[in-house]
Order: sequence, then structure tokens, then C-alpha cells
Amino acid sequence: MRKIELLAPAKNLETGIAAINYGADAVYIGAPKFGARAAVGNTLEDIGVLIKYAHQYWAKVFIAMNTILYDNELKEAEALIHELYKLGADALIVQDMGILEMDLPPIELHASTQTHNFDLERIQFLEKAGFKRIILARELSLEQIKEIRANTNVDLEYFVNGALCVCLSGQCYFSHAITGRSANRGECSQACRMKYDLEDAEGNVLAKDKHLLSLKDLNLSDEIDDIVNAGICSLKIEGRLKDISYIKNITSHYSDKLDQTIKQNKELERASSGSVQVNFKADPERTFNRGFTPYFFKGRVPEIANFFSPKALGKEIGKIIAVRKDHFIVKSKFPIHNGDGLCFFNKSKLLKGIQVNGVKGDKIYPNDMSMVCDDVTLYRNNDHEFAKELKQDKSIRKISIDILFEQLGEQYFLHITDENGISASNSLDESFELAKNEDMAKINIEKQLSKLGDSIYELSSIQLNLNNTPFIQAKLLNELRRKTLEELSQARIDLAEKEETRPLIAHPKYYADKITYMGNVSNCKAEDFYKKCGVNDIEKAFELQKNFDGKTLMVTKHCLRYEFGKCPKLVKTIGEKPGPLYLVDNNRKYSLEFNCQRCEMKVILMPK
Repeated sequence: MRKIELLAPAKNLETGIAAINYGADAVYIGAPKFGARAAVGNTLEDIGVLIKYAHQYWAKVFIAMNTILYDNELKEAEALIHELYKLGADALIVQDMGILEMDLPPIELHASTQTHNFDLERIQFLEKAGFKRIILARELSLEQIKEIRANTNVDLEYFVNGALCVCLSGQCYFSHAITGRSANRGECSQACRMKYDLEDAEGNVLAKDKHLLSLKDLNLSDEIDDIVNAGICSLKIEGRLKDISYIKNITSHYSDKLDQTIKQNKELERASSGSVQVNFKADPERTFNRGFTPYFFKGRVPEIANFFSPKALGKEIGKIIAVRKDHFIVKSKFPIHNGDGLCFFNKSKLLKGIQVNGVKGDKIYPNDMSMVCDDVTLYRNNDHEFAKELKQDKSIRKISIDILFEQLGEQYFLHITDENGISASNSLDESFELAKNEDMAKINIEKQLSKLGDSIYELSSIQLNLNNTPFIQAKLLNELRRKTLEELSQARIDLAEKEETRPLIAHPKYYADKITYMGNVSNCKAEDFYKKCGVNDIEKAFELQKNFDGKTLMVTKHCLRYEFGKCPKLVKTIGEKPGPLYLVDNNRKYSLEFNCQRCEMKVILMPK
């Protein structure tokens, strides 16, 4: 059987447990330091609690330590890796190749998407170097994934939902260049979400104050079959900064989708145990999103960005068809409630938001009428009722068990066996009087042994196999049940422990003669690693340099020529070559360079 994993993000312990409860087969969470979301580090204590909770379900916990490291941080990072291994972490997600030169415990290594896993030769190199899993670039298409799968044996992970970085991951230097906050150090200032002008060589403004680099969010809900069939073993949800409601909704949604795929293929199974029953209907559009795109999964599509706003739009719910003095009339097939947050783009394409204070049929009474205009599409970016449903839902993932209480000689034994065939047994060694009312005694035994409360277990069946029926105090039965369930849980955790296999770090020949600053070599160990791979011309990381003028700040598959109808592959104008284009903000000017063969655009910092 081929195991398929749904991998969900965890901002902290609370969201990590929620991800497991709502269907994740694995979670990824930031280490106390050195994670690519510096704002959401976690204590070792909390990580340990999450690991123990996850392992009850045979779910895994991966630790994100995917920043580049400086020389003075190497010893601290190495010590932290050993601490995480002792806690039972299942894998380490890393970007910095210097980690491969450390004295590592036998912990599984995953190559972060920050290691620029786009080209096949790069992925093959990382596989040979010793990585157990490669987290693929979001820009890869289905056909590219199939090609990678056909030419590698390493586990492959792929994003299916969440925010999109406009730049090829790991090679964005925009934030550091303009603010000193490095994306490769977990401190991205999100320069891609800011406003820019687009100008041509003559200074003509093609777009004014637009969010030209701000991508919509990824949603591959309808592509799960193809993703799994292409050879992906782990479907990843982005969102280590997202709140618990988002985690509940999105994890539940993709867990259902994955279950549907697995039902159609008997060779597939989920990578963890247990089942989830939630009291709401999951819907990605009803929690934070900037509008959705399939990105490049089945080829280039238009409007992968939202030039008008980087903010959450939510679900499209209808149109404003008339505006009155204190209310407006909406045409919608969805009910609107007090407390809802609504938004729309006005006639100037500016995003405006209002809150619903009252509803009477199709009449909506907002907190502010000054911005409302008719004949605009209406979105709900704060679904008050859905938010309440998510908050109130306290689902706990359940593992089904069969209970057998039997008499062997003079002793009574309790056997509990779970859905995976794991068992725990205990006995009552003392003597008991026979029950005066045999039927009532049996009912009492079944009642006490079936009390599973808010544990992770749910009863599938209970069977009594008794020569005669004793009278046993409820206290003793409860203690017997509690002890046996604790031993069953511990047995499950023990069986979830990782294999003691040290990563086989190798130094395969690198596929290029030189590594530029885009190789993100920021410490002596990373430099040693690449030298052992045959590279001697190694440029220091962008973050260690002083002058950024003329340097490429990002490489992206998002092409502004294409978005503005100027792609030379699509527009064959005789005798006309597309001229240069520039991004302009308040402080700097950035030239755009186009590689049409690879369908890529570079953003280059121009001298002041």
C-alpha cells in the first residue's frame, strides 16, 4: 500500500493539535529559532507535547529550521537539532547546506522549498546528497512533476493550498535589499504585496499604484487525483501564520478531498490513523483568501495576481443592485448575517470594506453608507456565522477500538484492540462474589468499560466472555479501563517512533562550475559542503554583501508582459519587439528582464 500524507501547518501547539484533530497526517512547526517564519517560533516543551499527541495517531511532526545560518549560529543550531531529535521529531526541514556538514543525529532531512527545487538537476543533486524528501517549488506543472517523479526515487512533497510567494522560493532578495529584513532569514517584509507603477522606456505609465507582484492564493482542491497519481506522497497546506479557524477549515476540506481520492484507489491509504467527524461544512472560500488560482499546475493561466488589493476578499456572494439612504439592496443566493464583514471594489477599483449591522430580507444596513455604490460584486471577507461554527466545533480525532472482557480460570482480563491491530491487556486478580442480578451486572460492566469520554478512542464493539457473572465495583472497572487505554496509547506512540537510520550525507558532483549569491551560502560549513561537491567559485550570500545595485532581487514565473497582453509568444506584431519595462516605487526603480525561453521574469535593482 502506498501511503499518502496531508501535511498541515502549525503556528503553535494549539493549532498543531487542531491540525491533527481535523485530519492532518503530519504537521510542520517552527523550531524555537531558525525557521522561515521568525514570528512563530515555539518552545521545545510545546513541540514535545505536540509530538506525543501526534504520535498517538501515527501522525508525524516535522520541524522547520529552514533559514540560512551565519557562522556564529552554527553551534547553537547543531545543539538545537539534537534537542529536537531527543523529543522525537520525525524530520527536519532545512535550507542551509551547512547543516549537512554538522554532527547530526539520525533524523530525517527534508529539503525546504527554499532550496529552490524547480529544476530536475537540482532535485537529483539534493537526492544524491542525502535528503529523504524534496519539497517541490509551487511553480511546477503537473507534467514537470511527472518528469521529476520518473527520474528520482526521493519522496516528493507539493503545495496544494495557501499563500503564494511570487518569487521562486529561496531566491527572493527584495525584502533584504529595501528593508534589511531577509526572507531567507524568516523576516520577509512582503515587498511583493506593495504598490508599484509599471513604466516603459519612455516613461509612459502603463499601470499606476497597483499591486503588480501580489499573487492570489493557491487552491488545488480539484486536482488532488492528478497530484497523487503523479507520484506526490505529501500534500502540503501553507499557513504557519494562520489562526486555528483557518487550520480547522482548510485541513478538514483537504482531508475530505484526499479521502475521496483514496476510496477510488485500493493501492492507496492515509499515512496516519483515526477518523474525524466535524459539525461544519468545510469551504476554503469562507476563511482568509485573496482569491484563488491554480497557478501553473496545468499551464500558464491569466490573472494569477490581484493588482488591486493584497487583502483577503473571501467568498463572492452577490451584487449590490441598489443603494438607498441607510441601506443597500443585494442580490445573493447566500444568507447575510449581522456582524458579517463585506467588501467590494468601487468604481475606481479600490477595495472598500463595511460591516453588517442589520439585515431585513435583501436589505443590508451597514455601519457606513458613505463608501457603498451600486452594481458592484460583493464579497464576504468575515463570515460571522461560519466563524462561530468553527470556534464552537471541538472535534477530536477518534481511533476505533474493540473491547473484550473475559474470564480465564479465576481471573478476569480486559483486552482492548484498536483499528490498527495494536492491543493492550490487564487483569483483575482478586476474587469477586457472583452477582445476584446477572443481567444488571453485565450491563454495569459494559457501561463502565465503554466510558471513553473525551479520549482519542471510540467504541466499535464490546464483548463479554464470562463463565459466570461477578459483581465488580465501578471504581475497579474504571481503573482497569483507564490503565489499559493508557498502555494502548503508549504502545501506539512507541510504534510511531522513527527508525534509527543516520542520514547518509554524500557529496555528489555539483551540476555547475559556479555558485552565485543565489546559492545562499552564508557560512563556512555550507561553503565546505559545496567545495566537497567540486565547486570552488562560490559567491557569498546576498545578505553578506554591501552593494545591491544591478543585482537580481527575484526571479518569478509571474510575467507582467503576459498579464498586460505583451507576451511576444502570443502577440506576433510584425517588426515590433517589446521594449523594456520598469517597476517604480517611491524610492527606487527596478528593471524587468524577461527570459521567454523559460517563461521567467527578473526584477533587478537599478542604481539610484
